[in-house]
Amino acid sequence: MATATNPLSALLAEKGVLLADGATGTNLFAMGLEAGEAPELWNESQPEKIVKLHQDFVDAGADIILTNSFGGTRHRLKLHKAEDRVFALNKKAAEIARSVADKAPRKVIVGGSVGPTGELLQPLGSLTYEDAVAAFVEQMEGLKAGGVDVAWIETMSSPEEIRAAAEAAVKVDLPYIYTGSFDTAGRTMMGLDPKNIHGVAKDIGGGPLAVGANCGVGASDILASLLDMTAADPSATVIVKGNCGIPEFRGSEIYYSGTPPLMADYATLARDAGAKIIGGCCGTSCNHLAAMRAALDSYTPGPRPTIETIVERIGPLRNKTASQSGEQEGSRRNRRRG
Repeated sequence: MATATNPLSALLAEKGVLLADGATGTNLFAMGLEAGEAPELWNESQPEKIVKLHQDFVDAGADIILTNSFGGTRHRLKLHKAEDRVFALNKKAAEIARSVADKAPRKVIVGGSVGPTGELLQPLGSLTYEDAVAAFVEQMEGLKAGGVDVAWIETMSSPEEIRAAAEAAVKVDLPYIYTGSFDTAGRTMMGLDPKNIHGVAKDIGGGPLAVGANCGVGASDILASLLDMTAADPSATVIVKGNCGIPEFRGSEIYYSGTPPLMADYATLARDAGAKIIGGCCGTSCNHLAAMRAALDSYTPGPRPTIETIVERIGPLRNKTASQSGEQEGSRRNRRRG
């Protein structure tokens, strides 16, 4: 796999730092998606809303948009009796994003969003490694047919599941990136430490184009994870796609505390900490992303931030509090990106 010729690496070489998009799920909920409904089904039933989401992110300045296919494996889709439509739904997701990217006035990369299967791999669960690879291949064949530039493996907890998805990307001849969700006392639910993210799949194919973190529990925590990742390998291309501030329950609804100025500050801190691809996850709207774009465009390099700087500017760490008080963060396996 020649990394020099893929569009993501080419655009990174040209621009130095790229802005990825914001949330899929929370923005679709705002458009009327019901709790328990599969966003992927909207690729066929409400394509105009998916087009609008991608277009709004492009208009806000995104260099990378991710397909509406996070739960696009047969294991997730079977919960909605759509496991026989994996190829079609993923192809449609890619075609919608591709159509928006191709009309943009600048180069926009389409990442094929690939989330966890929601199943535990053996020996903890019943899913075999081979079955995981096969499920990801099935999904990625649809994404490739629809025109994605890169397999965007995200919100992962299990190193073995990352490897299975990376192997699937190589099998379908797609370059790939992967990100973990460090939401459990500073590690993924399956115990992966941020500093060890680089080695998870570097031996698979030509290795990842980039690695990093997304989602998690808050913007401060993901910046702390970023510091660990860039310290462990300063030469790596590192992605950070953090939630919009802190998620808070208000009654039965989840709200995110991040304002556009806070997310702009997060973006510049991420750049100072060494991230090359910076975006938003849950709660991040087009208004937040536009503020991040403006902040990156007017960026003046600053010193590498410390944890103290991050806490002072973005807010307290949540994982530290959770681990000290014995609270358990919820399982990432059954949460959706954004």
